[in-house]
Amino acid sequence: MQKTIDPYSSELVEDYTKIIKDFGLSRFNSKLFPKPNRLMRRGIVFAGRDLNIISKCIKEKKPYYVLTGIMPTSEKIHLGTKMVIENVKYFQDHGAKTFVLVADLEAAAARGVSLEEGRKRALNFHIPAYIALGLDPKKTTFYFQSENKLVMNFAYYASQKITLNEFKSVYGKADPGRIMSATTQVGDILYPQFKEKMPGIIPVGVDQDPHIRLTRDVVNRSKRMGFFSPSSIYHKFMPALDGKLKMSKSRPESYIELPEDKKSLNKKIKRALSGGRDTLEQHRKLGAKIEQDMAFELLKVHLIEDDKELKKIHDKYKSGKMTSGEIKQIACEKAEKLMDDFNKKLIKARKLVPKLKFIRFQ
Repeated sequence: MQKTIDPYSSELVEDYTKIIKDFGLSRFNSKLFPKPNRLMRRGIVFAGRDLNIISKCIKEKKPYYVLTGIMPTSEKIHLGTKMVIENVKYFQDHGAKTFVLVADLEAAAARGVSLEEGRKRALNFHIPAYIALGLDPKKTTFYFQSENKLVMNFAYYASQKITLNEFKSVYGKADPGRIMSATTQVGDILYPQFKEKMPGIIPVGVDQDPHIRLTRDVVNRSKRMGFFSPSSIYHKFMPALDGKLKMSKSRPESYIELPEDKKSLNKKIKRALSGGRDTLEQHRKLGAKIEQDMAFELLKVHLIEDDKELKKIHDKYKSGKMTSGEIKQIACEKAEKLMDDFNKKLIKARKLVPKLKFIRFQ
């Protein structure tokens, strides 16, 4: 029986190779793209759909777009969101027209956040945070889902192109709110093509793949409209600091947020699951079980850009020449720098919000 990836649940994906096979994904090949970013180089981006067409657009300088969304349900973001934005930035830097939608309707329907509150959170924090993480505000187009009647109208059209059983097979179940949310996301994903048909890529965590699959189904059944099926890339989940596969909001001590107080940040890292041995003597002899060390995982995924620097630390820790305490100290120092940099850029980005390019709808 095929496993369902549900973007609305907390179910963990335990076998990425199996996911590639079960859901018809292609293993990610960083050689397709010029100057792949850190996540691409290190295998954090592990799969995708229709990446050749995006590679061709980049190499031949043909028009394409990259799109992501904001769910304004909290006043902080987690490291998984940071990974998405880094990948959006990669494509923006390589010629993609960039769109960021604020999913205020979905936040209201799924999380009970009013449109007014969702708008406030997006303008005060989420949009500036995305800019602080690297998006070029001059090259990014923003819009609020609740103001985009074209997306709303297309959601109704999309609902006519799928059956209830098909929806259940993709999402596991089909309550009205979930159907409305999913079909609206189809409209969002295709919105940049309403004016100009062109390829597009959606960077997401693998738990969001159902939205991509549903959109591709709608496109395949709407051939007369001439849409390109969306391409996508998928990054692995950022493991929780306690070693579980995915950070969970139900366990605040298991994940790092942006922004995060330095005292809390250091405390979490120092308590993170270690790959060190039970005694220093064993550690020097056997070396670290580096694959289970969460401080090293932070260094690999988020905190060290230079591959040579990372390999040097990896080799020393793996051989036992470096201890888990030393690894955690390095992670604490670099995480503090990350937080300082984010907070400074966030302050500057907030001043840019009134000047941003928002789509205005009649």
